[in-house]
Amino acid sequence: MVNVKGKWALITGAARGIGYLAARFMAEKGCNLILHGRTTDHCERVLSEVRAMGVEAYSVAAELSDLDAVQRMLDEIDARGTQVDIVLNNAGMQIAYRTEYFSTPVSDYTESFKINTIAPAMICYHFMPKMIERGFGRIVNTTSGIRLEPEQAGYSASKAALDKITIDLGSTVEGTDVMINLTDPGWCRTDLGGPNAPNAPESAIPGIVVGAFVDDRKSGRCFGASFFKGLTLEEAVSKAESEIDSPYEK
Repeated sequence: MVNVKGKWALITGAARGIGYLAARFMAEKGCNLILHGRTTDHCERVLSEVRAMGVEAYSVAAELSDLDAVQRMLDEIDARGTQVDIVLNNAGMQIAYRTEYFSTPVSDYTESFKINTIAPAMICYHFMPKMIERGFGRIVNTTSGIRLEPEQAGYSASKAALDKITIDLGSTVEGTDVMINLTDPGWCRTDLGGPNAPNAPESAIPGIVVGAFVDDRKSGRCFGASFFKGLTLEEAVSKAESEIDSPYEK
């Protein structure tokens, strides 16, 4: 299992919900953090909390639908000289729920893809070559299990596209110590999931961070949080490595 103490992780959407819980969990393990939010003000609470745990941390801001802002965020991290070892691409947006789905506007797709597909892809493309050069890295992209719901077509299609990008990129590093995988937190009671979701956000721990700790040189997998519910991190990592195989042909 990877020891993340002293490593640096970028967590998008760290100000609230699943990203907030992931940030606290990683800090508890001694991981230094770059906390992304739509504004740095949104990250003040989590920034204060993780620093109190004894790790180094700072916040960055970008509206993920503004791809120029995403690039500026990446440039800022580079300018600070931070070596990013782990990326948790947690942030996402459910644009709308369309009961009249045959009238779904094009903007549902364009906005969903910018936030849920293109922005995380930009982050992967930025940091993955640096990880390959150093010989270590972990990227975990957050997906969704939504299917057979045309009411949420923009969102689900954008997540399916992210799945494809993740699996294809994973094939280029399979067998190395740079690993890129997916996680699905399930339907949780967050701002995105809404108050009627069946699962507490805490149920996503440790599943949403397992991909940062696995150490078996396999990529392209999806670690569904429900598969690890109630397990310790050590138990979850062992289960992930022994029971979830990569999708590539041997």
